[in-house]
This record gives sequence, C-alpha cells and structure tokens, in this order.
Amino acid sequence: MKRAIAALVLVFAFALTGFTQQKAITVDDVMDIVGASNPEISPDGSWIIYSRSELKWKDNKRESSLWMLSTDGKEHFRLTSHDSDASPAWSPDGKSIAFLSSRGGDAAAGRQIWLIRSAGGEAQKLTDHKDGLSAFEWASDGKSIVFSAADPKGEEIKGEDAIAVDEGSNGQGRARWSNLWVIDIADKKERQVTKEQWSVNALSLSPDGKLAAVHVRRENQRNNGNLSEIHIVDIATGAITRITENRAPESQVQWAPDGKSLSYMAAHDREWELYNAKIRLVDLATKQSRVVSGNFEGSINRYFWSEDGKKIYFAGQKGTMQNLFEVSVAAGEVRQLTEEKGMFRVASMSKDLKKAAATFDTPAKPGDINVIDVNTLERKEITDLNPQMKSFVAPKAELIRWRSKDGTEIEGILYTPANRQEGQKLPFILDIHGGPAGVWSYGFSGMPNVYVDRGFAVLRPNVRGSSGYTDALLRGNMKDIGGGDYQDAMTGVDAAIARGIADPEKMAVRGWSYGGILGGWTITQTNRFKAASLGAMVTDWASEYAMGFNNDIRLWYIGGTPWESAQRYREQSSYSHIANVKTPTILFHGENDTTDTVGQSMIFYQGLKDRGVDTRFLRFPREPHGFNEPRHQRTRDMEEISWLERFVRGTDFKVEPRK
Repeated sequence: MKRAIAALVLVFAFALTGFTQQKAITVDDVMDIVGASNPEISPDGSWIIYSRSELKWKDNKRESSLWMLSTDGKEHFRLTSHDSDASPAWSPDGKSIAFLSSRGGDAAAGRQIWLIRSAGGEAQKLTDHKDGLSAFEWASDGKSIVFSAADPKGEEIKGEDAIAVDEGSNGQGRARWSNLWVIDIADKKERQVTKEQWSVNALSLSPDGKLAAVHVRRENQRNNGNLSEIHIVDIATGAITRITENRAPESQVQWAPDGKSLSYMAAHDREWELYNAKIRLVDLATKQSRVVSGNFEGSINRYFWSEDGKKIYFAGQKGTMQNLFEVSVAAGEVRQLTEEKGMFRVASMSKDLKKAAATFDTPAKPGDINVIDVNTLERKEITDLNPQMKSFVAPKAELIRWRSKDGTEIEGILYTPANRQEGQKLPFILDIHGGPAGVWSYGFSGMPNVYVDRGFAVLRPNVRGSSGYTDALLRGNMKDIGGGDYQDAMTGVDAAIARGIADPEKMAVRGWSYGGILGGWTITQTNRFKAASLGAMVTDWASEYAMGFNNDIRLWYIGGTPWESAQRYREQSSYSHIANVKTPTILFHGENDTTDTVGQSMIFYQGLKDRGVDTRFLRFPREPHGFNEPRHQRTRDMEEISWLERFVRGTDFKVEPRK
C-alpha cells in the first residue's frame, strides 16, 4: 500500500510539473523579468555587488538598484535603496564601496560619489562637485579617488538653448569640456588635476596610483569618435604625455602590472577600419605598439591582466557563444577556458584572479549571477532571479548553418516550439539584427520566446557584416549593403523551408535599426513575405547623411559622400525601389532618434500609403534609437504581434491593456 501511494504521489507530481510547464510566455511576462548586470567581485573574492533591474509599471520605468550577495550564495540582499545608484566599485581593501548617485533630491546637482561600508549601513556622500561627475577610480592605496567631470557652465551658457552645431565641444548638443579631479577620502578636499579643452571619456590609474591613462577628445562631433587618443596624466603635477596619435578609435585602456606598458582595444593602429577590435600593447618607453590577441577570431569584451603580467584573461565571443579565454602576452597563444553553451559574460575578477564573476543566460533562461573558479573552471550559479521561467514552455533553439548564394557559410539560430511534430510546417519570421556589425547571440531574448509560444518558427541569421566571427565576414558587406547580406538572409529562409519547418505561404520579416534597413530593402526585392515589421530604419541614404550617424556608411557600407557616390547612395536606398513593395508593413520610430532619424520611416510610410499598400506608422515621443519607456516598449511589441498575426495567419489579435 505504501509503495502504491508513493507511486501515485510521484505520478501526480510529474503531472503537475507537466501542467505548469504548458504556460505560454507573453510580452508582459518578458517585461516582468528581473535583470542582472555588471557583477563586481570583491578583491578577496567573497562578495559580489551587481545592478538589478525590475519593472515599475506604474512609474513607467525600470528601476535599477544595487544588490549584494556572497559568492557561496548563502547571503543575498539589497545594498542601497535609491534607484539612481549605479557604477559600484570596491575599495582596494574591500571594506568600502563607492558608487554614483543623484540621490538627495537635487537632480540639477548631477551624479555624485557616495560611499558605503561593504558590511552595510548608511551611505555617505563623498563629493559635492558642481554639476556632478561621470567616471571615477580608486587609487591603489584607497586614500583618494580620481574622477572626471564636466567643466562648470559659464554665465554665457546658462539659460541659452541655441546649439552651435559641431562647433567647439558642442557636437550635436550642449556638451562641455571635461577634466580630471582627485578627492581625498579623509578630508573630502577636491583638487583639479587637468585644465584642458578636451573631453575625458575613460580613465585607468597606474599600479602606484601616480599616473592616469585617459581617453580624450579635443572635439565632440558625433561622427569623429576615431579622434579619441590615449594620454597619460601625472596626478601630482597635471603633466600630460600623449601616447597614441592616429585616426583609429581606442578603448578599454589598462596598465600592465609592471607599469611599463599600456594595453587597450583597437581594430587598427592607424585608421578607422572595419575589423574586430583586438587587444594591443604599447611600450611607454618607445611608444611602439603590437597586437596581443591577433590569434583570436571573434569579439573581445572585458579583459583582465594576470598578476605576473604574463597572461590576459578576456570574455570573448566566437559565433553566437561567449566564454572565458586567456592569451599569453609574449607569444599571443590563445586558450579557451570555458565551454558554456550560452552567453557567459565575465564581468570582473578577484585581486588574485582565482575567482571571476559573470552573468550566464541561454535562449531559455534569463541571466543569473555566476561565480567561476579560474583554476578548476568549476562554475556555480548563485542566484535564481526569475523562478517563474520554469513554468513557461522553453523553445528549441538550434544552431544551423547554410551556404549563401556565393558559397559563404552563414550561421543562424532557429527557434521552434519544443512540441513541434516532425514534418509540421509553421508560420515563420525572419528576424534581422541591428548593426550592421551586430550579432545574434545564444542567450535569452524575449520576443523569439513569445513568437515561438504563439506557434511561429523564428530564424535569426548572422549575415555577413556580423561581429563575433572572422574579420572577413565582418567586412563582407562593405560597399554592398543590401547585396550579399540580403542573399545570406534569403538562403537562410530557403534552408528553413527545405527543413520542412517554415511554411513558405506564411512568412514575415522583422528588424530594428540595421534590421529595419535590411528588412525594408528585402520587401523591395521580393514579395515572398506576407508581412513586415520595421523599426528605426533608414530608407534614403542621401537625405540621412547629415541627419544621422553616418561614419559607417561613408567609410564602409556605401563609401564616399552622396555627391561622390551618388549612384550607390541612390541604388542602395530602399526608397528608390519602393514601387516594388506589396508587403503589408508596420513601422516604428522614436521621435528623438539621432542615429536613424524619424523622417526616414515617414517617407517610407508615405510612399507605401500613396501606393495603396497596407501600412501603419507608430511614432513614439521622447524615445531615442532604443526605447526607454516600458509603456512604449509594450505598445510596440503588442502592435507588432497584432500586425503579423493578421497578415501572416489571418487571426485577430486584440491589443489589450496590461493587467
């Protein structure tokens, strides 16, 4: 009898589990997901502080707060109570945490540095810098903090709202020069270190704390990011030494442990070229630089020096996966340390480099905080921020490869329902990423899950031009945007049809930014799609040249200016071919988008409307290139679902208010 009862209980448990896992995920479920980012591990490796993001629907925002947890996962609590707290940094001894915040009720005062004991307690305001500050770093002895801050507004600027476009430090807005300062922790006295007409974009202090390596620009024009150069500043005297002098953008400058050289990320050492950025090393005595990570093919994110200076650890993405790697500084030999099937984003390492903190997510699971033992490579997940995800049906996410029209191998992620029957054809969505040098990753993304649970198959192709692969693939659509990349996407659709997954009579295309650009081009070249959803697109390159961010178009994807390359600018614009479009199309655009300006969607909409094509255009006030307000995000996603359901499957999806 006991065995029978036990068996019945077990059967009931399995039945209950099966029942709870039948729930389909919705747009609102995706919006409710708790996010975790930037886990900063303490110097001794015992604690982690991270930024946690949660939806506050009534306030129409996502609230970000700082949380602490022990690396054994036993203790986990909210450290600070204000939703403006950000950018936490451990003191060298691990006893204090500095962070930026605009708490205090005076938004005009800007963000200031606050201190809190890592053991807990009330945060104390460290700086009271006029107009706030932007970035900071602890000195190695923990007695001071160096920070960058914008110069005070002059009387001639106060109350003045005219913008002198591209003059002085203005760029495309009322930007100001910024300089370095240092503040003593004990007496809270500030001292200005530099007084230059430049903008400090990042800083890194030398091992002895006496020097700062900085990225600076002496102008602030939107399309001239390559004019940022690395300098060294003596904290005591303010003396400046220029290290790089080129037309290539650098980033992530760091000091080697011996203080004799600097490392930084750059795609090229002379010009702004389209390559994957690599770790470079410059000798401070000779100013000669060399590539350290040249044997790695893919994208490098954060990197960390070993204590002895012989190795550099880095978070690298190869294809759709991200893992931890190491490279020998002398020989350039690269070794992959982890083999995680997902996005293992290493964000920080302990002082002895024995532990690393990371987030890890997969197509079925949002990111959680993880700790890895760097010696044994044992990974431990120490949070479960979204337990509700266990009740949703996880999609099947398969990496597939196919040959494009010219024989180039292309990789993509194909999402299908887990319960799809063999031979069952599904309504299908071609989903094109942004960029062009973006990439679809094997991590969590809400909308593919939503569409799959509605019965769609979704293909996300990493067409030529995508990062995370070889330099050759990254450069594959230079002066050919809408050429080979379009064929990569179409042959991917053909591959999904050949597999018996995509129903060729029920297909849609969607995309944002470059995805909207290539999606718009796609519907001018073929009528095989029943619907299109296009966001933040560009349709006419010549009219966008002065309005938006044009350096990548001028340098790489079209080449030259509209008066030098008039034919290419015209032929590669989807608006030039709008007479071919028959696909019902919904358009989305933020009115404050300065990357791809809102007029680009307007002219495409008007052209479709005048031609009698089914079309709809939703403009969103206050929104930049990527939307910030949750209510706008929900409207965008729900209206897209309604449009695709209507024209692909012939169903009536009602957009209802959030419950």
